[in-house]
Amino acid sequence: MKYVFITGASSGIGRISAITLAKNGFQVLAGVRKEEDAQNLKDENLNITPIFIDVTNQNSINEAFNRISEIVGDKGLYGLVNNAGIAVAGPLEFLPIDRLRQQLEINVIGQIAVTQKMLPLIRKGQGRIVNISSIAGFTAFPFKGAYAASKFAIEGLSDSLRRELRPWGIPVSIIEPGVIKTPIWQKSINLVEDIVAEMPPEAEKYYGVVYRNLLERTLKRVERSGIAPEQVAKAILIALTSKKPKTRYLIGKDAHFLSKILTKLPDKIVDSFICKRVGLNKCEFEGT
Repeated sequence: MKYVFITGASSGIGRISAITLAKNGFQVLAGVRKEEDAQNLKDENLNITPIFIDVTNQNSINEAFNRISEIVGDKGLYGLVNNAGIAVAGPLEFLPIDRLRQQLEINVIGQIAVTQKMLPLIRKGQGRIVNISSIAGFTAFPFKGAYAASKFAIEGLSDSLRRELRPWGIPVSIIEPGVIKTPIWQKSINLVEDIVAEMPPEAEKYYGVVYRNLLERTLKRVERSGIAPEQVAKAILIALTSKKPKTRYLIGKDAHFLSKILTKLPDKIVDSFICKRVGLNKCEFEGT
């Protein structure tokens, strides 16, 4: 019997991955925050046990650890999947600092806090770690700087952690999906309205039109060409079951394109390409 703990299992990648892993023989400990989400997962598969956790609250992490320890016993954890996350969007010039802190607290600090707490169980179970990153972990687009910062951080932390744990044979893999059809994008759009209300009028003056157009185009792109979360779940399953797991798994055509093309070009060429694509051309802002 192999136990895997996955954070952020209420929806999107986390939910689909929990179900996929359960169907493939794992005993899944699914991190959730609401009773409704817990019940939905229990109804989905008997191999799923909801674990209530808030990755930004150390007491909550400690309680989750105690509960998981009771369940896994001497078997320990075979896998930890750090998936919990949000996407904060907004121009960095005016982005409220508390929103930046929120982004990093959930996507970065929370992931490390959970990893630190669960590592004794991973050592006991001779397990492995899978961290969910993104194409935003190696390519930063306008208005997504906070989100990109969190994913760049996950990339660096994962590399360091993988090397630190190498003597004990604990693999650390990074999943790098492109645009995926998950609720995180709609949640991000909903969050935008709150963030915009916190920014000064100058934010609307300088960035408003481009900002809103980009968000609309992002949603359309997600609907038109976003990959199914099942593809990410499959990569997580492979990372957890492979005898020699890769350090990175690129998921989606856009991820492969950005990794192989844009990351190899000079910065100025990439800047020009991206800015033209999103409407941030200098000529359009003359006089503002």
